[in-house]
Amino acid sequence: LNERYIAKIIACNSCAMRCEHLAVIGEGPYKGTLARMEYDNIWALGPNCGVDKLDAIIKAAELCNYYGLDATSAGVTVSFVMDCHEKGILAHEDLGGLDAHFGNAEALVQLIEKIGKREGIGDMLADGVKVAAEKIGKNSSLLAMQIKGLEVTGYDLRCLKTAALGSAVSFRGADHNRSGAYTIDLKGKVDRLKAEKGRGQLVKDAEDIYVLIDSLIICKNAKGTLYKELVDMAKLYNLVTGYEMTPEELNVVGERISTLAKLINVRECKTRKDDTLPWKVINQPITDEGPAKGSVVTQEEIDLLLDDYYHARGWNVEGIPTKAKLKELGLEDFSNIIEGKEA
Repeated sequence: LNERYIAKIIACNSCAMRCEHLAVIGEGPYKGTLARMEYDNIWALGPNCGVDKLDAIIKAAELCNYYGLDATSAGVTVSFVMDCHEKGILAHEDLGGLDAHFGNAEALVQLIEKIGKREGIGDMLADGVKVAAEKIGKNSSLLAMQIKGLEVTGYDLRCLKTAALGSAVSFRGADHNRSGAYTIDLKGKVDRLKAEKGRGQLVKDAEDIYVLIDSLIICKNAKGTLYKELVDMAKLYNLVTGYEMTPEELNVVGERISTLAKLINVRECKTRKDDTLPWKVINQPITDEGPAKGSVVTQEEIDLLLDDYYHARGWNVEGIPTKAKLKELGLEDFSNIIEGKEA
């Protein structure tokens, strides 16, 4: 990619990380295509769909930008269609004649176009895999890689048990950037193949840090520069606002934000059953040779991890914040949301 397509690497103002990789196609059927490429859209539109043609992946990314589509969700939606097609759930006729097999780069680009225009099968797919599976039926929901309606990202949750918990409890669904729990697994701080008590506290603490980073409008890619995390963030807050905030007070703010987000989900009738993982993550073990071969996240492991997380949060076993916790965080005005659900 760098050798053939990257024309420029740029950064946000005053940032030394330079994570903006601008790819330009100089020849071939997609000549003139320009798109920002990074890990998530390359994974979603490439390996996730079995596509190894970089020019087609860049073109698909450009189309996502043009139509205002999230590239990760779009790529996971295309792979869902390919899975349904290969398993006989969607026929060529359903796809407007497209040969949507894994690895078909042209089908990738054409499906993104159809989704962007809500044209043909694209109209059914435009709201994501959860809604599409509900419309298609035929047990296609088992192939829908989503949590709470949001498509998964490029981390195999079957062999990253802390990340699996972080994704399951994320208030907006399968978003790895709600907690960054995958970094705990990848750095070897824990046994990534094992579900055990203690992961709940790790995910809880990570979530609370991440919501503070969002609230301070700091890029999560720069998190590593906050060496002392809460201490550094409190110092920044004090310098910018002129108000004194201790690291301990800031920690409570993070927990309050996370609890408010949970209350919104409770209000919208989300329950423990929604804090779960895609069917494939639970039922289809990794088949590749290596240390993770055979890994899945069983329902028993999910229950263990959820119980541990809810306990760390001070919520009940159904994942509902208690009145005592709301009072502790100064959120008692929202107690009506949990009425009848706290027991």
